[in-house]
Amino acid sequence: MPRAVVPFLLTLALAPGLRAADWPTFLGPTRDGVSAEKGIIAPWPAKGLKVVWECELGIGFAPPVTAGGKLFHADRFGDDIRLTARDAATGKFLWKYEYPTEYEDRYGYDPGPRACPVVDGDRVYLYGPEGVLVCLSTATGKEVWKVETREKYFFHQNFFGCGSVPVVDGDLLILPVGGSVKNVRPVDFRQVKPNGTALVAFDKKTGEVKYAAGDELASYASPTVATINGKKTGLYFARGGLLGFDPQTGKTLFHHPWRAKIMESVNASNPVVVGDKVLLTECYGAGSVLLDLKGGKPKEVWSDGDKDAGDQSLMCHWNTPIHVAGYVYGSSGRHTEDSDIRCIDLTTGDVKWRQKRTKRCSLTLADGHFISLSEYGELALLKVNPAKYDEVSKYDTGLEYPCWAAPVLSNGLLYIRGKGKLQALELTPAKK
Repeated sequence: MPRAVVPFLLTLALAPGLRAADWPTFLGPTRDGVSAEKGIIAPWPAKGLKVVWECELGIGFAPPVTAGGKLFHADRFGDDIRLTARDAATGKFLWKYEYPTEYEDRYGYDPGPRACPVVDGDRVYLYGPEGVLVCLSTATGKEVWKVETREKYFFHQNFFGCGSVPVVDGDLLILPVGGSVKNVRPVDFRQVKPNGTALVAFDKKTGEVKYAAGDELASYASPTVATINGKKTGLYFARGGLLGFDPQTGKTLFHHPWRAKIMESVNASNPVVVGDKVLLTECYGAGSVLLDLKGGKPKEVWSDGDKDAGDQSLMCHWNTPIHVAGYVYGSSGRHTEDSDIRCIDLTTGDVKWRQKRTKRCSLTLADGHFISLSEYGELALLKVNPAKYDEVSKYDTGLEYPCWAAPVLSNGLLYIRGKGKLQALELTPAKK
């Protein structure tokens, strides 16, 4: 079904070949879970949104991405990691690329891709759970270049494999490798030492290494590039805290420690950037902190660090919270049973409201509403409202746990995935 392209109302620096409503990387073109598409259906029909198409998936947790009329998704089939390209409007299969993997999860989770693909112009990049980075042609799926980062830089396997999504800045593809000193894996993972390759920048066209820098280890957050103090700045919420860096040279600009004390803790939410302030959040003990980066040195505005768990403002697990007009909305809680959706005041950290028993969710913002997908397949439409939890619609999509990938909105279609299945839903009515 042909879809009308809804232009962004925001001015975005899009890569060549991308349309305004493409969703080419993790959390969308602005890497914050915010879409500028308008005219979404609200409220939803009682039986839920229309399923335009759906397809079976392999093993994995990564959301799809879209660009130039194509949808790309990464999964594992048997002993192969597979990247598949489809027609985004119809789901028609176009091509696939596979490489063999021996990755096994140390905690028994499905051993498929954690990180979504990244599209830039006529190239698509994929980072596998074992550390293989590959660049492919978006037209044919032909391999352009490939790097086995663990072999090249070495790292002890992270708790759940590799999960950070690389970021493109100019001619560079910047990947959090998090290389570590080559020795026997310590019993206490907190004793792993970095080897100065927190971030590796590759020439995005050739795969040539341009720099390797940073004294940190990899996390499950993904790097982003923002303007801080009038200067383009890279931000990566690494295993031990926030690393600020020059995206073109890799030079470390600052480091702010932020991690729970327990060994099996991870940082997975991306930094939320609002002007010269950055919000970090995690759920294993430290909670959230708001940093003021004016002057180039992080200063804490408020912090959950010295609060009891029940008093902390926001504890996001893998979802990245979303800022709207001075308030931040996100799914707070480490476990399914104790998770809720919250709204907090960005400036003070005060909790404005919380909706209990929502399970762990991912949020996407569009047209004055949040689209919330719970890990058990419940899809909800919520009005953006700092005064109360304002639910417009909710229904069970039928997708199976775990639905851990954030909803993707592109050209009027909402793409959601659960175990073994991807659905494309009509969120904006098709023009006749």
